[in-house]
Amino acid sequence: MSNERLPPLTALRAFEAAARLGSIGRAAAELHVTHGAVSRQIKALEAHLDLPLFQRDGRGVRLTPAGERLRDAAGSAFAQLQASVRALRRDATPQALVLGCPGSLLARWVIPRLDRLARDLPGLRLHLSAHEGDFDPALPDLDAALLIGQPPWPPGWRVRTLADERIGPVLSPRHPRFDALAHAPADALLQEPLLHTASRPQAWPQWAARQGLDPAGLRMGTGFEHLYYLLEAAASGLGVAIAPAQLVADDIDAGRLAAPWGFVGTGAHWCLCTQGAGADGRFDTLADWLAGQLAQA
Repeated sequence: MSNERLPPLTALRAFEAAARLGSIGRAAAELHVTHGAVSRQIKALEAHLDLPLFQRDGRGVRLTPAGERLRDAAGSAFAQLQASVRALRRDATPQALVLGCPGSLLARWVIPRLDRLARDLPGLRLHLSAHEGDFDPALPDLDAALLIGQPPWPPGWRVRTLADERIGPVLSPRHPRFDALAHAPADALLQEPLLHTASRPQAWPQWAARQGLDPAGLRMGTGFEHLYYLLEAAASGLGVAIAPAQLVADDIDAGRLAAPWGFVGTGAHWCLCTQGAGADGRFDTLADWLAGQLAQA
């Protein structure tokens, strides 16, 4: 390390402010000290360097060539220091990971598990953002997105597959024909007005085809804009709905819903996605935790 003794930091700070603002008075105001205090610090700096940094210019001051060189160096150094301090503070108090997911997944699966997530991953802070429709490929304002989908993915996405999607019909013990339907084969649903959702119009036909049934024979009953409302209607006994297994697992365990015909795969997957390769370790930490939770359903 050089033995060259640096000027006092206080003197450099006073000089940098005066040089940047072009006024000793404005520098004093910014630093919350008196005009005289700034003048004394600048004189001390000039004495340390044995160089004049300012010269009188009418009622004001202007930088000498040496002052201009030091202004540039000091300004750059203080800017780097400020950036480093901000980064240190940010790292000491990590920002929340902003996670977007469809509202139905958020309400029926993510929120009920937040207490568990906080216990298992106490160092991970989440900010949840409900999303409807397709995600913008750029994932603006999001660090990650939890969704159910399948390739091809948007260019630049990094995708962690968490679990296969499985769907199946569910109904409530409060349904007027629950006892009869619960012991009937799958084709009995061809006689039922089926609850459905605009967000997944292909769900019932997809299930019917997997069961060897003609999708054209399905009778659509009441429709809902969102899966959340669809499942609430089913839980109230208003009809038979269709849903991903993981979203109804808690209701089945609690006896609010039953799935007499089981679930079938769709070829889609639960995925955690982010834009770019990324180096944020929180993404993989969250993905591992989510995969473990989904495996329990």
